Amino acid sequence: AQEKKIFMIHGPYPVIRRELRARGWVERKLPSTGRQLEHHRGDQNKQQLETGPSNGGGGQSEALLNPRGGAQPPLGTTDPLHYPCLPAEKEEEQCDEDPNAIHDLMSYLVRDRLPNFIWTNFLDATDHELLQQDNVVNHYARVDAFTTKEGLCLSLQQLPWIEQADPNTFFPRCYRLGIVDEREAFIEDFRLTAARSLLKLALEEAGDRPVKTQQVPNSSKGAGWHGNHVSHLKHSTARAGSPLYPELVEEAMEVCKQHLGVLQHQDIDRRTPSPCRTCINWECFLQRYYRVAHEGAGLVLTKQQQKECQDLLRNLAEQLPQLDMEGKFNIWILKPGAESQGKGIICTTRLEEVLQLACSCTAPSAQLGRWVAQKYVERLLTIFGTKFDIRQWFLVTDWKPLTVWFYRDCYLRFCSRPFSLCRLERARHLCNVSVQKWYKTSPDQDPRVPRDKIWSNKQFQEYLAQLGQAGAWHQRLVPGMKAAILSALRSAQDQVRFRKGSFELYGADFLVGEDFQPWLLEINSCPTMSPSSPVTRRLCANVQRDTLRLVLDRKDNPTSSIGAFQLIYKE
Repeated sequence: AQEKKIFMIHGPYPVIRRELRARGWVERKLPSTGRQLEHHRGDQNKQQLETGPSNGGGGQSEALLNPRGGAQPPLGTTDPLHYPCLPAEKEEEQCDEDPNAIHDLMSYLVRDRLPNFIWTNFLDATDHELLQQDNVVNHYARVDAFTTKEGLCLSLQQLPWIEQADPNTFFPRCYRLGIVDEREAFIEDFRLTAARSLLKLALEEAGDRPVKTQQVPNSSKGAGWHGNHVSHLKHSTARAGSPLYPELVEEAMEVCKQHLGVLQHQDIDRRTPSPCRTCINWECFLQRYYRVAHEGAGLVLTKQQQKECQDLLRNLAEQLPQLDMEGKFNIWILKPGAESQGKGIICTTRLEEVLQLACSCTAPSAQLGRWVAQKYVERLLTIFGTKFDIRQWFLVTDWKPLTVWFYRDCYLRFCSRPFSLCRLERARHLCNVSVQKWYKTSPDQDPRVPRDKIWSNKQFQEYLAQLGQAGAWHQRLVPGMKAAILSALRSAQDQVRFRKGSFELYGADFLVGEDFQPWLLEINSCPTMSPSSPVTRRLCANVQRDTLRLVLDRKDNPTSSIGAFQLIYKE
C-alpha cells in the first residue's frame, strides 16, 4: 500500500501537503524545493538539480513526471489550440516544517518512483503521456474551452445547439474582437444598445427625473491601468436641461422598431436588412448619443413619443433577457482573451476605442491573446454602495459521464471605492483580490465595508435577511449559479481532453443583478488558495481538505464525509 502513496506538489499548497502526510503519503519533492541531502547527492541527484525548473517552464514537466531522465516535451506545446493553465494568483509561502529532515530523507528514497497523486498549479507541468492508469492528477487537458474568456465566449455561443438553454439569461453577451464576423456583430450590438439606452434616458427626463452625471476628478490609477483607455462620464457641457437634437428620439425609436421586427421574425417575408446597416447615419447618431448619455445634454419627449417608448421597451424586454441589466450608459468591458487576475481589462463607453483596440489584436502574434468585448452589468446589486462579486468553487471528477460537485461555501470580494458608473477606474469596478490589493480603502467608502474586502457567503446571507430577502440566496442565487456552471461545462464538454483518474477544482466568478440574478463572468482553472483574509484562510483550507476527502478518501470508503461538496450533476 505504501508504494501507492507517493505524491508530488508543484506550487505552495501547504494544506494539501499536510493533509496527505497525515494520511501516510510520502512526498517526492521537486529538486528545487526542500533541503538537499549533501551526503546522498550523487550524479543522478545532480542531474535532477541541473534540469530542475527555474521559471515555471517546460523543465518542470521533466522533473515532475520523468524522474529517470530523458526530456519529454509538455503535452500540447505544439498544439495552437492548447492553452496552458493560467498561473494562479501568487500564493502565500509557508515554511515546510521538517526539523529533522525526515521528509527530505523519505523523498530521496522515492526519488525514482512516479508519484501516484499530483497537485500542481500548472497544467503543462504534467505530461499526460507518462501517466499510468491509476495516477491521480488535479487537472484535465484542453479546459481552455471554458476557462479562458475567449474559450467561454465561443463555447456558450454553441450552447443553444447542445441543449435548450439561452446563454443570454446568465452570461453577459460577449464577442471575440479578433474574429471579423463577431467584431461586426459587436458593432451592431453596440449601436442597438445605444438606441435602447437613448429611449431609457428620454423616459427618465420625461418623468421629471433628468439624468445627471457628475464631474469626474483626476482618478489615481494603479499599476497596469492605462488611462488613455478609460472613458469617464463627463460633466455636462450643455446648459442643464437644454434640449438638443429633437430628431434623435425619432431615430432611436425607428431603429428599435426595426430591431423588434427582426426579433419577432417579421423580417422573414419583408427581407428587411439589419437596422444597423440602414435607417440612420450611425456615426452622427452615436456622437449625439454620447452627448446625451455622458455629457448631460437634454431630450424632449411628446406624450405620444413617451407612450411609444414605453411600449417599445416593454416589447423588447420580452425578446431580450439582458435589456434590464444592460442599463443606459452602454458601458462595455474589454478583456484579453487568455489572461487572468484582472490583467489588461479596460472599461469603455466609446465604439471607436473598442475598434481601435480590435485592429491591434488581429495580427498573428496576438492569436492566443485576442480581446473579447463583454456587456458590462450596469444594474447590479451593491453592498453599502460598493460593487462585489462571488467566487464560487466547483469540482469535476469525471467528464464521461460528466460528474459535477458544487461547494456550499463561497466568498465575496469587494472593491476599494464606492460604485459609480460615472467613474470607471479599476478600484471601483474590478473585484479581483490581485487588483484591489494595490488600493487603499477610499475615504468616501462606507465604513461597514470590511477592511479586508472579503465576506463569507454566510455574512452575505445575513445581509440579505436584513434587506428582507432572506430567501434570495437559496431560491435565486444558488440555483442560478448551479445552472450557469452546468451549462458552461456542457457547452465545452466535447472539447476537453479527459482521462480517468484526473479531477479539477474550478473557481467561477459571478456578479449579482439588482433582481438577485447571478451573472457568470468567467471560470478559473487555477483558483487561488491564497489566505488573503481570515475568511479565505478558513474557506480555502476547507475546500482543499474536502477535495482530498472526495477524490481520495471516498475511493476507499464511499460513505466517508465529503465536507461541503454537493453532487449536482451526473450524466
